[in-house]
Formats: sequence, structure tokens, C-alpha cells
Amino acid sequence: MLHIIAALDRRNGIGYQNKLLFWLPNDLKRFKTLTTGHTIIMGRKTFESLPKGALPNRRNVVLSANAETVCPGAEVFRTLEDALASCSPDEEVYIIGGASVYRQALPLADTLCLTEVDAEAPQVDVYFPEIDPTVWHEKSRESHPADEKHPCSYSFVDYVKRK
Repeated sequence: MLHIIAALDRRNGIGYQNKLLFWLPNDLKRFKTLTTGHTIIMGRKTFESLPKGALPNRRNVVLSANAETVCPGAEVFRTLEDALASCSPDEEVYIIGGASVYRQALPLADTLCLTEVDAEAPQVDVYFPEIDPTVWHEKSRESHPADEKHPCSYSFVDYVKRK
């Protein structure tokens, strides 16, 4: 099963200067809950943005066109196709960014696990691809108000590919 996981603002913004746009502890918890014990695939810049390197208790896979790239604690593949070919058919795989990896994976994915943030980040330099409603169906939505730990309201929204 191929999943895409991301947090996006109202304009589909996902990052600025290789950092997340919003610090939402519940989004980080959800990310950890969903991905732990599974395979995560990311681009090199996303790997470099991880504060402590490879994420624990997950198979970390990094995509890099440069065959010399070394990412401690992760396997490196030149293409998304090569990375996916290394996964077993029953493996749960999560695409965790960045934008170009999301674009490549979107047509292949089975589900989208999105955190839709009800705000516009002041600065954005990376965007999530448009979600085509003729391709994707909203399966569930769990809305959360802003609170002392979350500066704005947000929703956990899961989409499934239409048959």
C-alpha cells in the first residue's frame, strides 16, 4: 500500500527553506503513529531537514539522483521506481516529501493522509500538488480547533483513490 503523508496550508504550501510551515504537536504525533514500523520514502532535502537524521523504528529510504549520496541510517535509491521495487508487496510505504517526490508519487498512491491547516503561512517556497477531486475521495475528516499548543485550527483528512 502506498500512502502520501503531508501537512499543508490553505494554498497547498508545505514548506519554507526546508522547514515545516507550522509546528503542530498533534500532527507530529499522527505522523509518528502512522509511519512507525513502516517504510518512509523521501527526497534528499527532506532527509537533510530531519533534526536527528534517520527516523527511528522505520525503514528510511532516500531518493537522490547523485549515486554518491550517503544518508546515515537510510537506504539511497536514484529513482522512486527503484525505491518502490525494493519494497515487498505487503509493505506499508509512506511518501513523506518533498514536493517533487509527492508529484511523482501522487499517480501511484492509494491513500493521502493529510493535515489541512486552516491558515496561510506567511512564507512558502514549496507546494503540494493539486488534489484532483475526480481522482481522490475524502474518506474521513477529524477537525481540531486552535489551542494553547496549536496556533491555528487544522483537520486530519484521509483521501482514497476513486475506483
